[in-house]
Amino acid sequence: MKVIKIAVHGALGKVGQEVVRAVCTEPGLQLVGGIDIKAAGGMMDSPTGDIPLSVTAGVIFTGTRPDVLVDFTNAKASMPALREAAGHGINLVVGSTGFTPAELDEIKKLAEANNIGAIVASNFALGAIVMMHLAKIAGKYLDHCEIIELHHDRKIDAPSGTALTTAKAMAKVRGKAFLPPAVQGEASDARGHQVEGINIHSIRMPGLLAHQEVLFGAAGQTLSIRHDAISRECYMPGVILAVKEVVKRKGLIVGLDTLLGL
Repeated sequence: MKVIKIAVHGALGKVGQEVVRAVCTEPGLQLVGGIDIKAAGGMMDSPTGDIPLSVTAGVIFTGTRPDVLVDFTNAKASMPALREAAGHGINLVVGSTGFTPAELDEIKKLAEANNIGAIVASNFALGAIVMMHLAKIAGKYLDHCEIIELHHDRKIDAPSGTALTTAKAMAKVRGKAFLPPAVQGEASDARGHQVEGINIHSIRMPGLLAHQEVLFGAAGQTLSIRHDAISRECYMPGVILAVKEVVKRKGLIVGLDTLLGL
């Protein structure tokens, strides 16, 4: 079996460090380099020994020749690295959020032009993927829905990528937007950010990691579907799955549901 060589963009971040540990302990994968804006030296500690570390993506790409770049930064930092990686023929696994439709289209074109695979997902927790799948099923039968998403206070984007993905996916399956409340009153920021008729409420505070509740309502009943990420290691099975699949595929895949057969 050919060993898949991995470079991690955002290697010193909290999720990046989990990716480093997961890759180093997974048979068939080899961590060959790290990229991070906070890189101070030329090497990074890992469970398998010192690994090359650089602020500059090109230094890692040319020096270590990875098969896959795993990116957990943000959309602004991610795009230059993805462009450069694609130019080197490196497959892409992207957990950064905040991409515009134009940026996603660019990633699609980069994958096609360079004959590589690219997997972009707003959430790599398998439980969260199942939550979104169940929400799409429920959304076909219940006309009113709101989403409450809760994250740590250092999360930059709001609403979260997972909440936006959930709302858009539910509306796509329904074929129409959800219904607004019968009594709306005056417009108020307290009612959240509306997407496809769904009000999304974002909470940011210390003590939280990543949580989402999809709440449906109908006459005389409610239905709640909730996922709680307790620690960042919950993302790693999804990351490992994506790394192993992206080298077998060409073009862009958005979300892990395709890989899970959902």
